[in-house]
Amino acid sequence: MRARDDLTAQQSNWGKTMRGHLVDGIELAHSDSDPRIASGRALNREGREQLEAETLREGATLSGGAGNRAIPEAADRTRTSFERDRDRILHATAFRRLAGKTQVFVFPDDHQRTRLTHALEVAQVAQSVSRALGLNVPLTEAIALGHDCGHGPGGHASEEALSPYVDGGFDHAVWGADVTLTPLNLCVETLDGIRNHSWSRPAPATPEGEVVSWADRISYVCHDFEDAATSGVVRPSELPDAVLDFCGTSRRTQLAGFIGSMIDATESAGRIGMSPAGAEALAAFRRFNFESIYLRDESREQARRVVTVLRALVEHLFADPARLPARLLTDDSEDGVRHAAVAWVAGMTDRYAMHAAEDWLGFDHRDLPRGIDLEA
Repeated sequence: MRARDDLTAQQSNWGKTMRGHLVDGIELAHSDSDPRIASGRALNREGREQLEAETLREGATLSGGAGNRAIPEAADRTRTSFERDRDRILHATAFRRLAGKTQVFVFPDDHQRTRLTHALEVAQVAQSVSRALGLNVPLTEAIALGHDCGHGPGGHASEEALSPYVDGGFDHAVWGADVTLTPLNLCVETLDGIRNHSWSRPAPATPEGEVVSWADRISYVCHDFEDAATSGVVRPSELPDAVLDFCGTSRRTQLAGFIGSMIDATESAGRIGMSPAGAEALAAFRRFNFESIYLRDESREQARRVVTVLRALVEHLFADPARLPARLLTDDSEDGVRHAAVAWVAGMTDRYAMHAAEDWLGFDHRDLPRGIDLEA
């Protein structure tokens, strides 16, 4: 790096680390690097697949070669097929956009969950269960990280908003697997788990997919309550006795209780599930959230506004397809334009959708869902 006299001391120090330190024929990141491992051949993909076969529980999903994909491709040198799926989802634009999409509160503050943090928490819960049960953790991670990539802006209200434009209705799980994540060419097992993670869908084909179905519900029940309690919408003391008796009022004890209930029940029965006591508490918890958080008057009004905005955007784009990105408008038939309009709106973040409503359609900001940067 060319020497400059206008750099701060910190910038100058950064510039000195363009390269590492050559020691005994290998470049090290730190001049005093000391940790060592035994030299030898790295464990390649085939070796790791063999390790799966030897260590995972009977019934776990084994990876193999490049995986079963819609478009055949060569296998990776070091990663298993499900690890590649996980990595593709993690680096996908659709996954990053979850940071700007509603979990419960539109335009969340700095500490409330987004769809992105929800996905990460689902992955943590699902990993904990899968690892304890001897299942395929990378497959579990891939399903968990991708399970909500089909969600539109504004939370579940987007499904109501977009359903009139999609045959059979808009289901974020199906849309995520069959539209949003199609360019990633994921394995059929990963897509199946994403497509069927919702309890209203058919059962997933793998035990890892079943784990994510439970982990999704455990995660959002616990963290949605925590966000609502922190915001003053509810109080911990209001939780039903079934919840208080089973797992208390803190996220730590709640997650530990439900995860432990899953592990114990599955070890005993040999099927992915939860003990009756845990399931009763989880159902009571979810029912409480529905009545006190999701369906409260403020939430219903926000949902109404989301539906109005998203439908207006779809109608606008359908009437003016020239505004649609060429990458989405691959079919200029009426059905093709409608699909492209839904795809673009579904992919929008909350802020992009609301600003588009103002800029394109002349919405008054006072009629939009309100949050930290769109206050009335």
